[in-house]
Amino acid sequence: MSENTAKKDLSQEEKTARLQLIRTENVGPVTFRHLLSKYKTALNALDALPELARRGGRKKPLRAARKSDVEKEIDALSAIGGTLIVYGDQLYPEPLRATEGAPPIMMALGHPHLLESKNFAIVGARNCSAVGTRIANSLSGEMGRAGYIISSGMARGIDTAVHHGALETGTIAVLAGGVDVIYPRENSKLYQAILSTGLVLSEMPLGTQPIARHFPPRNRIISGLASGLLVVEATYKSGSLITARLALEQGREVFAIPGSPMDPRAKGPNDMIRQGAILVENVDNILEVLHMMETKTISEPQYDLFDGISDHQISHDENDLALIRDDIRSKLSPTPVAIDDLIRIMELSPQEVQSVLLELELAGEIIRYPGNRVAFC
Repeated sequence: MSENTAKKDLSQEEKTARLQLIRTENVGPVTFRHLLSKYKTALNALDALPELARRGGRKKPLRAARKSDVEKEIDALSAIGGTLIVYGDQLYPEPLRATEGAPPIMMALGHPHLLESKNFAIVGARNCSAVGTRIANSLSGEMGRAGYIISSGMARGIDTAVHHGALETGTIAVLAGGVDVIYPRENSKLYQAILSTGLVLSEMPLGTQPIARHFPPRNRIISGLASGLLVVEATYKSGSLITARLALEQGREVFAIPGSPMDPRAKGPNDMIRQGAILVENVDNILEVLHMMETKTISEPQYDLFDGISDHQISHDENDLALIRDDIRSKLSPTPVAIDDLIRIMELSPQEVQSVLLELELAGEIIRYPGNRVAFC
């Protein structure tokens, strides 16, 4: 584990700076971690932002999010009894930290110590069957009694049944809006019950209303927290299948409840099973696999490309860097390309390519995609 990503007690100043960094224009989760790897602290990274963006071709100066604004955000969270969970701090859950899309900050209401326990996720259709509801509720309770904290998204249907089933043993609701925004409103009583014994978690600012584009990022937190994920019911276009795909990309075990081929809500899980998901008939099917997984260690995230390397070691000549920037620009298009392919095609070091991509992203010229890919905006 590298020095800058190791879990430690961060100072309040550094926590504020990390929130300030992720709230800055053009800084996403991957760029956030590259900046920490390169500059070791968010305080140093904030100082470097304007020059990096200038080198990437930005005309208008890039200004960090105002410190006063993020301090107000922290104060507002504290006022409602919330906890700020920052990447690299002791509270940050290790399984999530090791994923590609790990959120730099999360806000929590309830009992954050639950993040230290083993976690299992269960998701499914909003428009679920009575049988699916009963299965989800029963399995979440059994998994809870087996020692797992159960995560889901507090949506209608299966998610709601999952949280109800795990209230006594501990459950985490990951929201697509702010932790202070109850969605759907019909789950107000459930929300309050979770606050009493569980945890409500989100990476969104307080007061954020959930919209469609917030749900896929929310889903990668649900799967990233867990050692495995179970899909109970899901149509082909269900968000639950997105969560299952994210779980596979994160190296999690994926489980599915089979169903009747006559029920469209069974098409998603049935197809998952055909593609290799583990068929579940009872809780033992899940526990047997998870117990085997517990002997494996979570791999370190591969973001610390700049450890021990200074700017002058990457290139001594600004003219050389300018040529590399132009060459990388010529290889990019609106179609996403894998960064590993760029490195191989250009015969450059990963540090050189990542340094230029960091500048281009901060300048607003490129956008990052899942799977370590980039494209022109």
